[in-house]
Amino acid sequence: MQNVPVFTLVLILFAVIILANAIRVLREYERGVIFRLGRLISGDVKGPGLIFLIPILDKMVKVSLRTVVMDVPPQDVITQDNVSIKVNAVIYFRVLQPNKAIVEVENYLMATSQIAQTTLRSVLGQSELDDLLSQREKINLRLQQIIDGHTEPWGIKVSNVEVKQIDLPQEMQRAMAKQAEAERERRSKVIAAEGEYQASQRLADAAKVLAEQPSAITLRYLQTLREIATENNSTTIFPVPIDLLKPFLNFEQHKKLD
Repeated sequence: MQNVPVFTLVLILFAVIILANAIRVLREYERGVIFRLGRLISGDVKGPGLIFLIPILDKMVKVSLRTVVMDVPPQDVITQDNVSIKVNAVIYFRVLQPNKAIVEVENYLMATSQIAQTTLRSVLGQSELDDLLSQREKINLRLQQIIDGHTEPWGIKVSNVEVKQIDLPQEMQRAMAKQAEAERERRSKVIAAEGEYQASQRLADAAKVLAEQPSAITLRYLQTLREIATENNSTTIFPVPIDLLKPFLNFEQHKKLD
């Protein structure tokens, strides 16, 4: 009589353990790949929600469908024009087919990281330094296409690859700084020369107008006198153009003749 309760408790405990192993709950972004006696169960993956497994026979591997953001470690690269640089990048990818991601490759995260590193060295090694600095988007697109082609058999979609930072040698940085300074100086000289050319053109046009309209000189002279008069000067000495005195001289000559 005393063994019955103990046996019942053991039976209940065994049933609870079996039930706990038979029930799984998957989140919205999770999927379950089911293996039964070591073989992959054909059909769609399980999830999300409540999943029932056959204890001891079934084993489930969880796979996340969220986008993974992975940093590619800095890589030493020699460009096509023999410049040694250090480059790092970031890659965005997600699992589209959980079955392939588990069966086709041992560790899809590690495999994707290794493919990204080797592809980064290969693509950047085939490009010149000027292209790396000026055509970043084109290189990013090429990296994305190549890496995505390698990971497609694993059921992984690479959506984006971005080159984050390009570290140049100190000698190259100084050379580029000198080149940039020389370019800025050249532009400033060109702008100054264009300004002088435009100013000379304006002066030539003004001289032409004054030559065609002699009265314009008188107006300009009077305007200058007005500007001088507004200043706080006690004494102002200015020359008088002879053209202004001609009417008075002609009047005196006519008066003497009369």
